[in-house]
Amino acid sequence: MTEGLIPLNRAVLRLEGQDCVPFLHDLLTQNIEAMADGQCAYGALLTPQGKVMADMMIWRETERLFYLDVAQTAAAALLKRLTLYRLRAAVEIQDATAEVGVFARLGSIEPATKAHLRSQDPRFPEGALGTRHLAPANTIAPGSITLFESRRIELGVPDLSRDAAAEEVFGLEALLEELHGVDFHKGCFVGQENVSRMKRRATTRRKFCPVAFEGEPPAFGTPITAGTATLGEVRTGKQGRAI
Repeated sequence: MTEGLIPLNRAVLRLEGQDCVPFLHDLLTQNIEAMADGQCAYGALLTPQGKVMADMMIWRETERLFYLDVAQTAAAALLKRLTLYRLRAAVEIQDATAEVGVFARLGSIEPATKAHLRSQDPRFPEGALGTRHLAPANTIAPGSITLFESRRIELGVPDLSRDAAAEEVFGLEALLEELHGVDFHKGCFVGQENVSRMKRRATTRRKFCPVAFEGEPPAFGTPITAGTATLGEVRTGKQGRAI
């Protein structure tokens, strides 16, 4: 048992091969070429129109071995899309969820072991979301997912598998910039034209953000209003806070 680990119930895709770096770099919003071995980064695969198809944690073990830590509801579609994009690239893509588990740890940092990749959650490098871990799927983790969910809602971090429908939001609406999930200097990636245009023209009209109130959260989808104007709507929430 690893004390303090919280199981996150995520899916894991494993990519192996000599073309892993150029393959992922050309597709994802993150700068894969700049990643070091052992590093974890946040990023996404967008549609050509710039909407989020799947956001993910990108783990580089070596230049020939990567793991994508993704919501279970998005894993099958992501695997299918990556396979479609692969063409002649020397990359093997497999669902490794049965072998590799994803965990979080709030509080003090536990050292990584050979079978245990660990990184500060890259969305909050200062540690507000603790550390994230890849470990064997059968690792006994007694921590409560409720604690992690409470922390992310307090910080205003969307879980796109719950707070948005598939391909509902554009990359900048999903806070990819604020959460260090997009590199504006790396060059082309799928959906890059739309992301760059919204950034350059400041045309992002809505974004996820935290809201505070008293008591239990309103139901998912409840409108937030000011007089007769609708400002937004509630997504996931907890006592006193919501996205």
